[in-house]
Amino acid sequence: MLKINEEEVVTEITQFIKEYAEKAGKNRIVIGLSGGIDSSLIAKLASISIGNENVFTIFLPETATPLNDFEHSRMIAKNLNVSYEIIDISSIIHSLVSHEEEINRIALGNIKARIRMVYLYKYANKIDALVCGTSNKTELLLGYFTKYGDGGSDFMPIGDLYKTQVYQIARYLKLPEEIINKPPTAGLWKGQTDEKELGLSYEKIDKILYGIETKMELKKIVDFAGVDIKEVERIYEMVRKNEHKRRLPPIPKVGFKTVGIDWRFPLQMK
Repeated sequence: MLKINEEEVVTEITQFIKEYAEKAGKNRIVIGLSGGIDSSLIAKLASISIGNENVFTIFLPETATPLNDFEHSRMIAKNLNVSYEIIDISSIIHSLVSHEEEINRIALGNIKARIRMVYLYKYANKIDALVCGTSNKTELLLGYFTKYGDGGSDFMPIGDLYKTQVYQIARYLKLPEEIINKPPTAGLWKGQTDEKELGLSYEKIDKILYGIETKMELKKIVDFAGVDIKEVERIYEMVRKNEHKRRLPPIPKVGFKTVGIDWRFPLQMK
């Protein structure tokens, strides 16, 4: 049920990137290239859409970054012939947390993600470009991203693709097998992998999320995903409690039209 028409999806997303950039009056895109499948796919789609000469990738490692991410990010940039720069953010992280007596790894991971966002926007401002987000639908629904970190971008071209669908498109576009086959990780601490942290495979998670999205009965989701009912309830709770991460900060309605509630574009002046 999660199978998609790869050709149609690629056409839809590349057209979206092109039109969004044109409407914003920009012809350049900046991508945080991690060496993972999501950012690699985004770099490929952006290159198809606006030309590789207009795609600027930045690799932002620090002390916990897996060594193969260095190789894979460089390989993708070289294969696509896009601009590539490495900026080590270790010293910035150290300057922010060295005075702390104790900080847990989640808080530290969020700091890393937010520092990366700052660097991407710094670079985008310098070259008059848009920051392209790399979050997929699975991450957005679960809240598996950092608010104002990797969740901070101008647009998210694969934000309506489940993780398993990202793999489908990556294979269709013939991304390197090394990137497709390596375990997904945010690389925010040593040994971290997405599926280990989430407690389920992406295949099962996506089926649960699809069931929630399409309003399947609970028992049908359990059978469809092949999981225990407690896992469905756990994933549902993640989606519910992280709704705030998918929205603008709430605003009380006072005026005639309110941002985030009923303010709509384009405006038409008479």
